[in-house]
Amino acid sequence: MFSKVFSALVNGIEAEIVEVETDISSVGLPSFNMVGLAETAVKESRDRVKSAMKNMNLNVFAHPITINLAPGDIKKEGTHFDLPVAIGLTCSAGMVKQVPEDCLFAGELSLDGKLRAVGGMLPIAEGARKAGFKKLIVPADNADEAAVIDGLDVFPFDDLSSVTEFINNDCKGTPHAFDRTSLFSAVKEYTVDFADVKGQFTARRCAEIAAAGMHNLFMIGSPGSGKTMIARRMPTILPDMSLTEAIETTKIYSVAGLIRSGRDLAVHRPFCSPHHTSSSIALIGGTSKAIPGQVSLASNGVLFLDELLEFPRSVLETLRQPLEDKEVTVSRAGRTVTYPANFMLVAAANPCPCGYLGDKQKECTCSPSQIQKYRSRLSGPLMDRIDLHVEVGSADIAELAAMKDGEPSENIRKRVAQAHAIQSARFKHSKTRFNSRMSEKETKKYCILDEKTAKLLETAAKKYNLSARSYSKVLKTARTIADLDSSAEIAAKHILESLQYRLIQE
Repeated sequence: MFSKVFSALVNGIEAEIVEVETDISSVGLPSFNMVGLAETAVKESRDRVKSAMKNMNLNVFAHPITINLAPGDIKKEGTHFDLPVAIGLTCSAGMVKQVPEDCLFAGELSLDGKLRAVGGMLPIAEGARKAGFKKLIVPADNADEAAVIDGLDVFPFDDLSSVTEFINNDCKGTPHAFDRTSLFSAVKEYTVDFADVKGQFTARRCAEIAAAGMHNLFMIGSPGSGKTMIARRMPTILPDMSLTEAIETTKIYSVAGLIRSGRDLAVHRPFCSPHHTSSSIALIGGTSKAIPGQVSLASNGVLFLDELLEFPRSVLETLRQPLEDKEVTVSRAGRTVTYPANFMLVAAANPCPCGYLGDKQKECTCSPSQIQKYRSRLSGPLMDRIDLHVEVGSADIAELAAMKDGEPSENIRKRVAQAHAIQSARFKHSKTRFNSRMSEKETKKYCILDEKTAKLLETAAKKYNLSARSYSKVLKTARTIADLDSSAEIAAKHILESLQYRLIQE
Protein backbone atom coordinates (compact mmCIF):
# COMPACT_ATOMS: atom_id res chain seq x y z
CA MET A 1 0.00 0.00 0.00
CA PHE A 2 1.22 3.48 -0.87
CA SER A 3 1.24 6.52 1.44
CA LYS A 4 2.76 9.99 1.49
CA VAL A 5 3.69 12.28 4.36
CA PHE A 6 5.58 15.57 4.35
CA SER A 7 8.81 16.69 5.93
CA ALA A 8 11.41 19.33 5.07
CA LEU A 9 15.03 19.69 4.09
CA VAL A 10 17.15 22.49 5.59
CA ASN A 11 19.28 24.27 2.98
CA GLY A 12 21.23 27.13 4.53
CA ILE A 13 18.71 28.85 6.78
CA GLU A 14 15.78 28.07 4.50
CA ALA A 15 13.74 24.88 4.26
CA GLU A 16 12.41 22.99 1.25
CA ILE A 17 9.45 20.64 1.47
CA VAL A 18 10.22 16.94 1.03
CA GLU A 19 7.63 14.29 0.20
CA VAL A 20 8.29 11.02 2.02
CA GLU A 21 6.65 8.37 -0.15
CA THR A 22 6.25 4.89 1.31
CA ASP A 23 5.26 1.69 -0.42
CA ILE A 24 4.84 -1.74 1.22
CA SER A 25 4.48 -4.51 -1.33
CA SER A 26 2.52 -7.71 -0.66
CA VAL A 27 4.83 -9.77 -2.90
CA GLY A 28 8.51 -10.54 -2.38
CA LEU A 29 11.08 -11.16 0.32
CA PRO A 30 11.46 -8.72 3.25
CA SER A 31 13.64 -5.72 2.35
CA PHE A 32 13.99 -2.06 3.24
CA ASN A 33 15.18 0.26 0.45
CA MET A 34 15.53 4.03 0.69
CA VAL A 35 16.03 6.18 -2.43
CA GLY A 36 16.17 9.91 -3.12
CA LEU A 37 19.81 10.97 -2.56
CA ALA A 38 19.83 10.18 1.17
CA GLU A 39 23.15 10.79 2.93
CA THR A 40 24.52 8.59 5.72
CA ALA A 41 22.46 9.93 8.65
CA VAL A 42 19.26 9.54 6.61
CA LYS A 43 20.13 6.01 5.46
CA GLU A 44 20.83 5.03 9.07
CA SER A 45 17.24 5.95 9.89
CA ARG A 46 16.28 2.51 8.54
CA ASP A 47 17.82 0.87 11.58
CA ARG A 48 16.49 3.44 14.05
CA VAL A 49 12.99 3.29 12.62
CA LYS A 50 12.99 -0.51 12.49
CA SER A 51 14.08 -0.89 16.12
CA ALA A 52 11.77 1.87 17.37
CA MET A 53 8.71 0.42 15.65
CA LYS A 54 9.44 -3.16 16.74
CA ASN A 55 9.93 -2.04 20.35
CA MET A 56 6.52 -0.36 20.19
CA ASN A 57 4.84 -3.42 18.65
CA LEU A 58 4.52 -1.81 15.23
CA ASN A 59 6.10 -4.53 13.08
CA VAL A 60 5.67 -3.93 9.35
CA PHE A 61 8.93 -5.44 8.12
CA ALA A 62 7.75 -8.83 6.80
CA HIS A 63 7.30 -7.36 3.28
CA PRO A 64 9.39 -5.42 0.76
CA ILE A 65 9.52 -1.73 1.74
CA THR A 66 10.53 1.19 -0.49
CA ILE A 67 10.97 4.73 0.80
CA ASN A 68 11.38 7.60 -1.67
CA LEU A 69 12.42 11.10 -0.57
CA ALA A 70 11.22 13.47 -3.29
CA PRO A 71 12.45 15.49 -5.07
CA GLY A 72 15.07 12.90 -5.87
CA ASP A 73 17.70 15.29 -7.24
CA ILE A 74 18.39 17.12 -3.95
CA LYS A 75 20.66 15.61 -1.31
CA LYS A 76 18.86 14.85 1.96
CA GLU A 77 20.67 15.36 5.26
CA GLY A 78 19.68 15.12 8.92
CA THR A 79 18.08 12.73 11.37
CA HIS A 80 14.72 14.51 11.40
CA PHE A 81 13.44 12.21 8.62
CA ASP A 82 13.06 9.37 11.16
CA LEU A 83 9.59 10.44 12.27
CA PRO A 84 8.04 10.98 8.81
CA VAL A 85 9.50 7.67 7.61
CA ALA A 86 8.00 5.82 10.59
CA ILE A 87 4.62 7.52 10.12
CA GLY A 88 4.67 6.69 6.41
CA LEU A 89 5.28 3.02 7.23
CA THR A 90 2.42 2.86 9.72
CA CYS A 91 0.10 4.50 7.18
CA SER A 92 1.12 2.09 4.42
CA ALA A 93 0.58 -0.86 6.77
CA GLY A 94 -2.91 0.37 7.62
CA MET A 95 -2.07 0.81 11.32
CA VAL A 96 -3.12 4.48 11.31
CA LYS A 97 -5.32 6.67 9.18
CA GLN A 98 -3.94 8.49 6.18
CA VAL A 99 -2.31 11.73 7.30
CA PRO A 100 -3.98 15.02 6.22
CA GLU A 101 -1.93 16.98 3.72
CA ASP A 102 -1.72 20.03 6.00
CA CYS A 103 0.56 18.17 8.47
CA LEU A 104 4.36 18.16 8.39
CA PHE A 105 6.60 15.88 10.49
CA ALA A 106 10.18 16.23 11.76
CA GLY A 107 12.00 14.41 14.54
CA GLU A 108 14.62 11.80 15.40
CA LEU A 109 13.70 8.42 16.88
CA SER A 110 15.57 6.57 19.60
CA LEU A 111 15.63 2.77 19.52
CA ASP A 112 12.84 2.55 22.10
CA GLY A 113 10.51 4.85 20.15
CA LYS A 114 11.19 8.07 22.05
CA LEU A 115 11.44 11.32 20.06
CA ARG A 116 14.66 13.31 20.24
CA ALA A 117 15.20 16.97 19.42
CA VAL A 118 16.89 17.88 16.13
CA GLY A 119 18.74 20.94 14.87
CA GLY A 120 17.29 23.32 12.30
CA MET A 121 13.72 23.15 13.63
CA LEU A 122 13.16 26.90 13.35
CA PRO A 123 13.86 27.00 9.58
CA ILE A 124 11.69 23.88 9.17
CA ALA A 125 8.81 25.58 10.98
CA GLU A 126 9.13 28.74 8.92
CA GLY A 127 9.35 26.70 5.71
CA ALA A 128 6.21 24.76 6.68
CA ARG A 129 4.27 27.95 7.26
CA LYS A 130 5.39 29.49 3.97
CA ALA A 131 4.38 26.30 2.12
CA GLY A 132 0.87 26.50 3.56
CA PHE A 133 1.01 23.73 6.17
CA LYS A 134 -1.22 24.22 9.20
CA LYS A 135 0.23 21.65 11.64
CA LEU A 136 3.77 20.71 12.58
CA ILE A 137 4.46 17.53 14.59
CA VAL A 138 7.79 17.66 16.45
CA PRO A 139 9.64 16.19 19.46
CA ALA A 140 8.65 17.77 22.79
CA ASP A 141 12.11 19.30 23.24
CA ASN A 142 11.72 21.21 19.96
CA ALA A 143 8.28 22.60 20.78
CA ASP A 144 9.28 26.07 21.96
CA GLU A 145 11.69 26.59 19.09
CA ALA A 146 9.11 25.60 16.47
CA ALA A 147 6.36 27.69 18.11
CA VAL A 148 8.41 30.86 17.66
CA ILE A 149 6.96 30.97 14.12
CA ASP A 150 3.51 32.52 14.12
CA GLY A 151 0.63 31.14 12.04
CA LEU A 152 1.47 27.46 12.56
CA ASP A 153 0.02 24.98 15.08
CA VAL A 154 2.80 23.01 16.75
CA PHE A 155 2.04 19.63 18.32
CA PRO A 156 4.88 18.21 20.45
CA PHE A 157 5.13 14.52 21.43
CA ASP A 158 7.43 12.37 23.54
CA ASP A 159 7.24 9.14 21.56
CA LEU A 160 6.04 7.50 18.36
CA SER A 161 2.94 5.86 19.87
CA SER A 162 1.61 9.28 20.96
CA VAL A 163 1.96 10.51 17.38
CA THR A 164 0.03 7.52 16.00
CA GLU A 165 -2.77 8.14 18.52
CA PHE A 166 -2.86 11.78 17.43
CA ILE A 167 -3.24 10.74 13.78
CA ASN A 168 -5.99 8.24 14.58
CA ASN A 169 -7.77 11.07 16.39
CA ASP A 170 -7.94 12.96 13.06
CA CYS A 171 -4.93 15.10 14.07
CA LYS A 172 -7.04 17.02 16.57
CA GLY A 173 -5.63 18.38 19.78
CA THR A 174 -4.46 21.46 21.62
CA PRO A 175 -1.45 23.09 19.96
CA HIS A 176 1.56 24.07 22.00
CA ALA A 177 1.21 27.49 23.60
CA PHE A 178 4.27 29.72 23.55
CA ASP A 179 4.38 33.44 24.34
CA ARG A 180 7.21 34.63 22.15
CA THR A 181 6.35 38.29 22.82
CA SER A 182 7.05 37.99 26.54
CA LEU A 183 10.30 36.16 25.83
CA PHE A 184 11.43 38.78 23.36
CA SER A 185 10.45 41.66 25.64
CA ALA A 186 12.27 40.19 28.62
CA VAL A 187 14.69 42.48 30.41
CA LYS A 188 18.04 42.45 28.65
CA GLU A 189 20.84 43.17 31.06
CA TYR A 190 24.53 43.46 30.23
CA THR A 191 27.38 42.76 32.60
CA VAL A 192 29.54 45.50 31.01
CA ASP A 193 28.91 49.19 30.35
CA PHE A 194 30.58 52.05 28.50
CA ALA A 195 30.71 53.89 31.82
CA ASP A 196 33.71 51.66 32.58
CA VAL A 197 35.67 53.28 29.74
CA LYS A 198 37.47 56.39 31.00
CA GLY A 199 38.91 58.88 28.57
CA GLN A 200 39.45 57.67 24.98
CA PHE A 201 36.94 60.22 23.72
CA THR A 202 37.81 59.80 20.04
CA ALA A 203 37.52 56.01 20.22
CA ARG A 204 34.21 56.27 22.10
CA ARG A 205 32.90 58.68 19.48
CA CYS A 206 33.95 56.29 16.72
CA ALA A 207 32.17 53.43 18.49
CA GLU A 208 28.98 55.48 18.67
CA ILE A 209 29.12 56.38 14.98
CA ALA A 210 29.84 52.75 14.07
CA ALA A 211 26.85 51.55 16.08
CA ALA A 212 24.57 54.26 14.67
CA GLY A 213 25.17 53.22 11.06
CA MET A 214 26.43 49.65 11.57
CA HIS A 215 29.80 50.71 10.14
CA ASN A 216 32.93 48.57 10.38
CA LEU A 217 35.49 49.81 12.92
CA PHE A 218 39.25 49.30 13.20
CA MET A 219 41.13 50.33 16.34
CA ILE A 220 44.92 50.36 16.54
CA GLY A 221 46.92 51.12 19.65
CA SER A 222 49.27 49.90 22.36
CA PRO A 223 48.43 46.92 24.60
CA GLY A 224 46.13 47.89 27.46
CA SER A 225 44.89 51.09 25.85
CA GLY A 226 41.25 49.93 25.94
CA LYS A 227 40.59 48.53 22.44
CA THR A 228 39.15 45.23 23.61
CA MET A 229 37.28 46.96 26.42
CA ILE A 230 35.50 49.22 23.94
CA ALA A 231 34.78 46.38 21.49
CA ARG A 232 33.16 44.19 24.15
CA ARG A 233 30.80 47.03 25.03
CA MET A 234 29.59 47.60 21.48
CA PRO A 235 26.47 45.39 21.87
CA THR A 236 25.41 47.49 24.90
CA ILE A 237 24.90 50.59 22.73
CA LEU A 238 23.12 48.83 19.88
CA PRO A 239 19.29 48.97 19.95
CA ASP A 240 17.42 45.78 20.69
CA MET A 241 16.86 43.52 17.72
CA SER A 242 13.52 43.52 15.97
CA LEU A 243 11.57 40.28 15.98
CA THR A 244 12.53 39.70 12.34
CA GLU A 245 16.22 40.10 13.16
CA ALA A 246 15.89 37.86 16.21
CA ILE A 247 14.26 35.08 14.18
CA GLU A 248 16.86 35.37 11.39
CA THR A 249 19.71 35.16 13.90
CA THR A 250 18.08 32.27 15.77
CA LYS A 251 17.64 30.37 12.49
CA ILE A 252 21.39 30.54 11.90
CA TYR A 253 22.11 29.27 15.40
CA SER A 254 19.49 26.55 14.95
CA VAL A 255 21.10 25.31 11.72
CA ALA A 256 24.49 25.34 13.47
CA GLY A 257 23.04 23.05 16.15
CA LEU A 258 23.34 25.67 18.89
CA ILE A 259 19.60 26.00 19.58
CA ARG A 260 17.49 23.29 21.15
CA SER A 261 14.74 25.41 22.66
CA GLY A 262 12.73 28.49 21.82
CA ARG A 263 13.90 29.80 25.17
CA ASP A 264 17.23 30.34 23.42
CA LEU A 265 15.72 32.85 21.00
CA ALA A 266 18.43 35.41 20.22
CA VAL A 267 17.18 38.55 21.95
CA HIS A 268 20.64 40.05 22.41
CA ARG A 269 22.78 41.22 19.51
CA PRO A 270 25.35 38.48 18.85
CA PHE A 271 28.95 39.12 19.81
CA CYS A 272 31.38 36.66 18.25
CA SER A 273 35.09 36.82 19.00
CA PRO A 274 37.04 34.04 17.24
CA HIS A 275 40.63 33.43 18.32
CA HIS A 276 43.39 34.54 15.95
CA THR A 277 44.36 30.88 15.39
CA SER A 278 40.94 30.21 13.80
CA SER A 279 40.92 28.74 10.30
CA SER A 280 39.12 30.19 7.30
CA ILE A 281 36.51 27.42 7.61
CA ALA A 282 35.79 28.41 11.23
CA LEU A 283 35.44 32.03 10.16
CA ILE A 284 33.50 31.66 6.90
CA GLY A 285 31.79 28.29 7.39
CA GLY A 286 32.21 24.90 5.82
CA THR A 287 33.08 21.31 6.82
CA SER A 288 31.39 18.49 4.92
CA LYS A 289 28.01 19.67 6.25
CA ALA A 290 28.54 23.29 5.13
CA ILE A 291 27.68 24.66 8.58
CA PRO A 292 27.68 28.45 9.19
CA GLY A 293 30.86 30.11 10.41
CA GLN A 294 31.54 33.03 12.73
CA VAL A 295 30.65 35.66 10.10
CA SER A 296 27.14 34.18 9.92
CA LEU A 297 26.76 33.57 13.66
CA ALA A 298 27.53 37.28 14.13
CA SER A 299 24.70 38.39 11.79
CA ASN A 300 22.76 41.39 13.13
CA GLY A 301 25.50 41.82 15.72
CA VAL A 302 29.23 42.27 16.14
CA LEU A 303 32.15 40.20 14.85
CA PHE A 304 35.19 41.16 16.92
CA LEU A 305 38.62 40.22 15.62
CA ASP A 306 41.08 40.93 18.41
CA GLU A 307 44.78 40.95 17.50
CA LEU A 308 43.76 41.34 13.85
CA LEU A 309 47.31 41.27 12.53
CA GLU A 310 47.97 37.94 14.25
CA PHE A 311 45.44 36.27 11.94
CA PRO A 312 47.01 34.63 8.88
CA ARG A 313 46.65 36.83 5.83
CA SER A 314 44.92 34.04 3.92
CA VAL A 315 42.22 33.92 6.61
CA LEU A 316 41.74 37.69 6.64
CA GLU A 317 41.35 37.81 2.87
CA THR A 318 38.29 35.54 3.09
CA LEU A 319 36.48 38.44 4.78
CA ARG A 320 36.45 40.52 1.61
CA GLN A 321 33.34 39.00 0.05
CA PRO A 322 31.13 38.88 3.19
CA LEU A 323 32.11 42.46 4.09
CA GLU A 324 30.98 43.60 0.66
CA ASP A 325 27.96 41.38 -0.01
CA LYS A 326 26.71 40.79 3.56
CA GLU A 327 26.31 37.11 2.76
CA VAL A 328 28.66 34.20 2.27
CA THR A 329 28.39 31.23 -0.07
CA VAL A 330 29.84 27.92 1.13
CA SER A 331 30.39 25.36 -1.62
CA ARG A 332 31.04 21.68 -0.99
CA ALA A 333 30.82 18.60 -3.18
CA GLY A 334 27.27 18.43 -4.47
CA ARG A 335 26.06 21.29 -2.27
CA THR A 336 26.16 25.09 -2.27
CA VAL A 337 24.70 27.01 0.66
CA THR A 338 24.33 30.76 1.15
CA TYR A 339 24.22 32.16 4.68
CA PRO A 340 23.64 35.75 5.85
CA ALA A 341 26.77 37.60 6.99
CA ASN A 342 25.10 40.84 7.97
CA PHE A 343 27.56 41.70 10.75
CA MET A 344 29.40 44.78 11.94
CA LEU A 345 33.15 44.16 12.00
CA VAL A 346 35.08 45.54 14.95
CA ALA A 347 38.81 44.85 14.77
CA ALA A 348 41.71 45.70 17.08
CA ALA A 349 45.44 45.48 16.53
CA ASN A 350 48.77 46.58 17.93
CA PRO A 351 50.78 48.99 15.75
CA CYS A 352 53.84 46.70 15.65
CA PRO A 353 55.00 43.27 16.87
CA CYS A 354 56.11 44.57 20.28
CA GLY A 355 53.01 46.77 20.46
CA TYR A 356 54.57 50.07 21.50
CA LEU A 357 55.18 51.97 18.26
CA GLY A 358 54.25 55.61 18.99
CA ASP A 359 53.51 54.86 22.65
CA LYS A 360 54.25 57.69 25.10
CA GLN A 361 55.13 55.36 27.98
CA LYS A 362 57.32 52.67 26.40
CA GLU A 363 59.80 52.64 23.56
CA CYS A 364 59.28 50.43 20.50
CA THR A 365 61.97 47.77 19.96
CA CYS A 366 60.91 46.70 16.45
CA SER A 367 62.97 47.29 13.32
CA PRO A 368 61.37 48.91 10.24
CA SER A 369 61.45 45.57 8.41
CA GLN A 370 59.63 43.84 11.28
CA ILE A 371 56.96 46.53 11.30
CA GLN A 372 56.59 46.32 7.51
CA LYS A 373 56.24 42.53 7.61
CA TYR A 374 53.74 42.72 10.48
CA ARG A 375 51.48 45.28 8.81
CA SER A 376 51.62 43.56 5.43
CA ARG A 377 49.24 40.91 6.81
CA LEU A 378 46.45 43.45 6.42
CA SER A 379 45.97 44.17 2.72
CA GLY A 380 44.92 47.50 1.28
CA PRO A 381 41.67 46.13 -0.23
CA LEU A 382 40.58 44.74 3.15
CA MET A 383 41.50 47.95 4.99
CA ASP A 384 39.52 49.85 2.34
CA ARG A 385 36.38 47.94 3.34
CA ILE A 386 36.56 49.15 6.94
CA ASP A 387 34.68 52.43 7.37
CA LEU A 388 36.25 53.88 10.52
CA HIS A 389 39.93 53.80 11.51
CA VAL A 390 40.95 55.17 14.90
CA GLU A 391 44.11 55.27 16.97
CA VAL A 392 43.63 54.41 20.64
CA GLY A 393 46.43 55.95 22.68
CA SER A 394 47.65 54.60 26.00
CA ALA A 395 46.52 56.49 29.10
CA ASP A 396 48.66 57.60 32.03
CA ILE A 397 47.73 55.69 35.20
CA ALA A 398 47.63 58.84 37.36
CA GLU A 399 45.38 60.62 34.85
CA LEU A 400 43.18 57.55 34.52
CA ALA A 401 42.65 57.30 38.28
CA ALA A 402 41.61 60.93 38.43
CA MET A 403 39.06 60.64 35.62
CA LYS A 404 35.35 60.25 36.23
CA ASP A 405 33.39 57.33 34.81
CA GLY A 406 32.52 57.59 31.14
CA GLU A 407 29.05 58.15 29.72
CA PRO A 408 26.86 55.07 30.40
CA SER A 409 25.74 52.79 27.59
CA GLU A 410 22.08 53.64 28.14
CA ASN A 411 22.59 57.28 27.17
CA ILE A 412 24.61 56.38 24.06
CA ARG A 413 22.07 53.71 23.08
CA LYS A 414 19.28 56.32 23.05
CA ARG A 415 21.16 58.44 20.52
CA VAL A 416 22.02 55.36 18.45
CA ALA A 417 18.39 54.22 18.52
CA GLN A 418 17.28 57.65 17.31
CA ALA A 419 19.72 57.39 14.39
CA HIS A 420 18.42 53.89 13.60
CA ALA A 421 14.85 55.23 13.60
CA ILE A 422 15.84 57.94 11.08
CA GLN A 423 17.39 55.27 8.85
CA SER A 424 14.32 53.03 9.16
CA ALA A 425 12.14 55.88 7.90
CA ARG A 426 14.63 56.68 5.13
CA PHE A 427 14.81 53.11 3.84
CA LYS A 428 11.21 52.03 4.52
CA HIS A 429 10.68 51.18 0.83
CA SER A 430 14.05 49.43 0.45
CA LYS A 431 15.75 46.27 1.66
CA THR A 432 18.54 48.48 3.05
CA ARG A 433 18.40 49.02 6.80
CA PHE A 434 21.49 51.05 7.64
CA ASN A 435 23.59 53.82 6.07
CA SER A 436 26.63 51.55 5.78
CA ARG A 437 24.65 49.18 3.55
CA MET A 438 23.47 51.80 1.04
CA SER A 439 23.80 50.98 -2.64
CA GLU A 440 25.52 53.46 -4.94
CA LYS A 441 22.13 54.63 -6.17
CA GLU A 442 20.97 55.25 -2.59
CA THR A 443 24.24 56.99 -1.74
CA LYS A 444 23.67 59.47 -4.57
CA LYS A 445 20.09 60.02 -3.42
CA TYR A 446 20.65 60.46 0.31
CA CYS A 447 24.19 61.89 0.47
CA ILE A 448 23.69 65.11 -1.48
CA LEU A 449 26.30 67.79 -0.77
CA ASP A 450 26.17 71.50 -1.46
CA GLU A 451 28.77 72.91 -3.85
CA LYS A 452 31.18 74.07 -1.11
CA THR A 453 31.07 70.79 0.82
CA ALA A 454 31.41 68.72 -2.36
CA LYS A 455 34.51 70.73 -3.31
CA LEU A 456 35.96 70.12 0.16
CA LEU A 457 35.52 66.36 -0.16
CA GLU A 458 36.89 66.34 -3.70
CA THR A 459 40.02 68.21 -2.59
CA ALA A 460 40.58 65.81 0.31
CA ALA A 461 40.08 62.78 -1.95
CA LYS A 462 42.77 64.01 -4.34
CA LYS A 463 45.19 65.01 -1.58
CA TYR A 464 44.98 61.70 0.26
CA ASN A 465 44.47 59.48 -2.80
CA LEU A 466 41.17 58.07 -1.62
CA SER A 467 39.83 55.18 -3.68
CA ALA A 468 36.29 55.23 -5.05
CA ARG A 469 35.27 52.85 -2.27
CA SER A 470 36.87 55.07 0.40
CA TYR A 471 35.12 58.09 -1.08
CA SER A 472 31.79 56.27 -0.78
CA LYS A 473 32.60 55.18 2.78
CA VAL A 474 33.31 58.79 3.77
CA LEU A 475 29.92 59.86 2.40
CA LYS A 476 28.05 57.06 4.19
CA THR A 477 29.81 57.78 7.48
CA ALA A 478 29.06 61.50 7.12
CA ARG A 479 25.40 60.61 6.56
CA THR A 480 25.41 58.71 9.88
CA ILE A 481 27.13 61.59 11.71
CA ALA A 482 24.45 63.93 10.34
CA ASP A 483 21.76 61.54 11.55
CA LEU A 484 23.26 61.61 15.04
CA ASP A 485 23.00 65.41 14.84
CA SER A 486 19.39 65.05 13.59
CA SER A 487 20.45 66.98 10.50
CA ALA A 488 18.69 66.39 7.19
CA GLU A 489 21.67 67.83 5.31
CA ILE A 490 25.29 66.70 5.33
CA ALA A 491 27.33 69.71 6.39
CA ALA A 492 31.06 70.39 6.00
CA LYS A 493 31.68 69.51 9.67
CA HIS A 494 30.17 66.06 9.09
CA ILE A 495 32.45 65.47 6.11
CA LEU A 496 35.51 66.67 8.03
CA GLU A 497 34.81 64.36 10.96
CA SER A 498 34.21 61.45 8.60
CA LEU A 499 37.50 62.16 6.83
CA GLN A 500 39.30 62.18 10.17
CA TYR A 501 38.44 58.52 10.60
CA ARG A 502 39.85 57.55 7.19
CA LEU A 503 43.24 59.21 7.51
CA ILE A 504 44.89 57.05 10.17
CA GLN A 505 48.67 57.27 10.29
CA GLU A 506 50.44 54.42 8.50
